[in-house]
Amino acid sequence: MPTTEALDAQTLFRSAYENRYTWDADFPGFRADVTLIDGEKTYQGQAQVDADYTVEVSGIDDADVQESLYNQLRDVVVHRKRNSFEAAHGKNSFSLGDRDSSQAVEIRVQGDAMGSNYKVRDNQIVFVSRVMGRIAFAITHRQALDTGSGYISTNYVAVFRNPETQEIVRQMDFEDTYIPVGDYYLMSRQVVRSNEQGKVSTSDIRYDNLQLLES
Repeated sequence: MPTTEALDAQTLFRSAYENRYTWDADFPGFRADVTLIDGEKTYQGQAQVDADYTVEVSGIDDADVQESLYNQLRDVVVHRKRNSFEAAHGKNSFSLGDRDSSQAVEIRVQGDAMGSNYKVRDNQIVFVSRVMGRIAFAITHRQALDTGSGYISTNYVAVFRNPETQEIVRQMDFEDTYIPVGDYYLMSRQVVRSNEQGKVSTSDIRYDNLQLLES
């Protein structure tokens, strides 16, 4: 039988997980014009997400840039796609850790192949740490948008480390903007400031003329 602490940890984490804003089963998909401003270079094309969450980016001559935008939009879709708590975490068990100075409570996870751990504050997941092969990363959430149907993280920092030496290999600061389009919130802009071992860069991705697809 799970302990009271385990039940409390799962209840706390599940509530925050289910408080995230996600697209519902009637999500029709959308299309947009996409622009990437990367330093002094600008790229323009088209982007589309279908109702089955298939992602397509087209119209960009540089194949590497087009693939990068595809991966960025796919990451957006992963976080907005609705997935039940049971499907995502049903095989895991949870325990409470410490409460930090910001009053976020650590949620320790057992049974997760990537060694994920979380922190929860104000019914939001505000910290995620994982190890994926030769890289470990931690994401700290700093701001969120309350849509009235769940929250969307809009400002967060990702720190990537060598899991053996704990050396920071890359840090990325994200600022996301979402706007309502019909009955759904869609990303209209993402600014990423990256520092990779002293090499600093900024990319600005904009989604204009956002339109829901005909369902």
